[in-house]
Amino acid sequence: MRIGHGYDVHKIDPAKDSLILGGVEIACGFGMVAHSDGDVLLHAIIDALLGAAGMGDIGSLFPDTDMSYRNISSMLLLMDALQRIRSSGLEIEYVDVTLIAQKPKLSPYIQKIRASLAAGMGIETSQCNVKATTEEGLGFTGRGEGIAAHAVCLLNSKM
Repeated sequence: MRIGHGYDVHKIDPAKDSLILGGVEIACGFGMVAHSDGDVLLHAIIDALLGAAGMGDIGSLFPDTDMSYRNISSMLLLMDALQRIRSSGLEIEYVDVTLIAQKPKLSPYIQKIRASLAAGMGIETSQCNVKATTEEGLGFTGRGEGIAAHAVCLLNSKM
């Protein structure tokens, strides 16, 4: 068994109409400042998976200096990372994530995000948990300046 932790944060972009979290588009009047689609949740998951596999991090695999990743769907980045991880003989046992955002209210989207993540990772929804919290007005997320995500994962060897 291997465990990995991932963390990501993106600044809010009020010029965008919607944000993407876990592959789910949420119309909320803002998006994220990012080189890719800015899916902070998937970025944290990718880092957790790569960390557990001992394969570095999202920035080394998909650098923001590479224009081929400009505006790319983070689901495509996840699929690429998973292909590398599975090729090394590892499989996902469990993923647990926490979104930290003052806005938008995420509870109406949690089950849809969970289903999207499970489908994107090729696992059962019972192998994936999604939580959301605010920071009660504290810090950059509490002031509504950005959104953060933490992810932990457990990988198991197929061999």
